[in-house]
Amino acid sequence: MSNLDPFHIRQIAGRQLPILAIIVPFWLMVMIDGWRGLKQTFPVALVAGGSFALTLFLTSNFIGPELPDITVSLVSLIALAAFLKKWQPKEIFTFEGIKQPSRQATSDYTIGQVIRVWAPFAILTVCVSVWTLKDVKAALSFATIQVEWSALHNLVLKAAPIVNEPTPYAAIFKIDLLSAVGTSILLAAIISAILLKMKPAQAVETFVETLKELKLSILTIGLVLAFAFVANYSGLSSTLALVLAATSVTFPFFSPFLGWLGVFLTGSDTSANALFGSLQANTATQLNIAPELTVAANAIGGVTGKMISPQSIAIACAAVGLEGKESDLFRFTIKHSLIFCTFLGLLTVLQAYILPWTMIFFHK
Repeated sequence: MSNLDPFHIRQIAGRQLPILAIIVPFWLMVMIDGWRGLKQTFPVALVAGGSFALTLFLTSNFIGPELPDITVSLVSLIALAAFLKKWQPKEIFTFEGIKQPSRQATSDYTIGQVIRVWAPFAILTVCVSVWTLKDVKAALSFATIQVEWSALHNLVLKAAPIVNEPTPYAAIFKIDLLSAVGTSILLAAIISAILLKMKPAQAVETFVETLKELKLSILTIGLVLAFAFVANYSGLSSTLALVLAATSVTFPFFSPFLGWLGVFLTGSDTSANALFGSLQANTATQLNIAPELTVAANAIGGVTGKMISPQSIAIACAAVGLEGKESDLFRFTIKHSLIFCTFLGLLTVLQAYILPWTMIFFHK
């Protein structure tokens, strides 16, 4: 809900998250099996965190904001699987006790079957990569629909100190029928269905099932976006930004906590960004801080808040048969969530005041 370049926001996120990505595997090892477990699994934690962090940095800074979630998962998974083919720890931790590693069983799947299973992810990566190219977006922009809301368009003025001069606030409904990244995802799904030889009825049935699974998420995001528009056009976001600007130099530290709170309340990082993105950008502008930094901090703070989101906890407990244990899981994860968010707050302060060279943007 800010007018910043998503590519620049993702670049900042791609310079903060890799640090956290390297820390998390080691953190998990210590949390589960203590320092003894970390000593035995140090190499695999380094491969998992290192491959994830490097891919995240490269994808975020040089490709675009749409692909990192896909590429980092694939590369890290492949790197980890390949590494474990050649290396195994001396002991394996299980909740039933320490066990000795057994000889790895040979796979019954052919190379062709494996390629076929992974093909949809490759197709998705290629389609999204192509759609992020400026020339492709420009070529597909002919199908963009824009509608001015006459009862609101340019009737609201942004005034000082939010802007230097009174500026009309446009109210334009815009939908990119072809150039939106969602179209590339739909195309990838159709190509994958053809490749996997799915019957049309089966593909439609899968699509409908997916919509049913996501209906509450879609509704939540829609309602949060609606509230975000109301907050922006009513001046609520700008007013709160002026209040938060009173925190002065400490605001960058609290930026991740706004995202953390947003995800806790809504269960979605997308919703938290829509809710607080404009607020973060306006406050940063008032403090002469790069708004991309605080908006990125909002998104990354939301990542650390995902583990304590009631929706996420409920889904996790249901998936592993721990219904009724939601409060126990919340108490266990809250401290780790706060530690990570605090770390991100300190990192944001460093970037804002001590390491400004980390704010250099790359352009496509």
